[in-house]
Amino acid sequence: MSNGESNHRIKSTFPVQLPATYLKQIRRNTITHEFDQNASQEELLSQGTNEQLSEASKLLRLGVQQQQAGELLPALKSLQQALELFRLVGDIQQQEQALSFLALVAYASGDYKSVISYSIQCLALEKTTPDLLVQMQALSHLGNAYRHLNEHNKAIEYLEECLKITQKLQDKRSQVAALNNLGLVYKASGNFTRAIAYQEQSLEIVQELQDNWGIEQVLKNLGNAWYALDNYPKAIAYYEQCVKIARSLNNARSASQVLKNLGNACYAIGNYAKAVIYYEERLQLAKQLKDKRSEEQSLGSLGVACEALGDYTKAIKYYEERLLLARTIKDRRIEEQALASLKVACYALGDYAKAMQYQQNTSTNS
Repeated sequence: MSNGESNHRIKSTFPVQLPATYLKQIRRNTITHEFDQNASQEELLSQGTNEQLSEASKLLRLGVQQQQAGELLPALKSLQQALELFRLVGDIQQQEQALSFLALVAYASGDYKSVISYSIQCLALEKTTPDLLVQMQALSHLGNAYRHLNEHNKAIEYLEECLKITQKLQDKRSQVAALNNLGLVYKASGNFTRAIAYQEQSLEIVQELQDNWGIEQVLKNLGNAWYALDNYPKAIAYYEQCVKIARSLNNARSASQVLKNLGNACYAIGNYAKAVIYYEERLQLAKQLKDKRSEEQSLGSLGVACEALGDYTKAIKYYEERLLLARTIKDRRIEEQALASLKVACYALGDYAKAMQYQQNTSTNS
């Protein structure tokens, strides 16, 4: 299935953060928890009488705001400046906060070695002023960073420690994150059964919290794990629930990702008609989002599924749309694929003249 290959390696990570409200998604379907802007802002970013402490607090506040807005490079600069000033005045607690946010920004940037560096520095400060919340946060960052670096044993070690702290604190939101992240590590290491066990525990708690955003992410991860086990009926069941919630949250991009997987899973079990339905839904979302790449992929998948149904006329229609789109976005590779698909479909339909025409176009492009 040339254009319906699975996309089940979606990275849906929940880094544990200090208070309990959610930050908006930055990248890779990541869920984070932001500092409680009402209850703890004054405590976290308190203005000292010392001029350096006051300036550091302003920079920390600015870095937090920039991070929340997705302005990662400015956030990094502000937080590094804040950290240096907090070091000068010897404020350990605020150093920990700055390091924790720096780790979060580095994670969002994909700079996992820096995540590890900031988190280890944070844990080193913890030896003088132990705080379970800060430890939980740093351990979560470390586990997620090591997972992305494919150091699975280290990732599991840190995330297991993180989970123990969440249970000790009876922090259910952070338990959801830790369990989910452990599931992702076990999935990455190929232990899908263990991954599913952790993510099912995560799903049970997040459903109890009635957190639809979190439920959507965990359902997606469960679908991905069952897909990896080639248990397509189970994957379909979780993906269908996930799409329903994603639509209710107006999370069109997430719905689009899962609809692709749904179509692929239905194709894999031979339910081509259902696959067409899901690919069509994804195509409509791609147009709505003006996502040309997803639109092109959907058209290709629709063509393949229609061929499997023996509906070559409809397959040709989708392939022609894909060809036009490929030329619009000036993607020669996709254009050649579309021409090759059109040639095969036309031959199957018995339209040899049209097939030769597409063959000539392919030769011209070579």
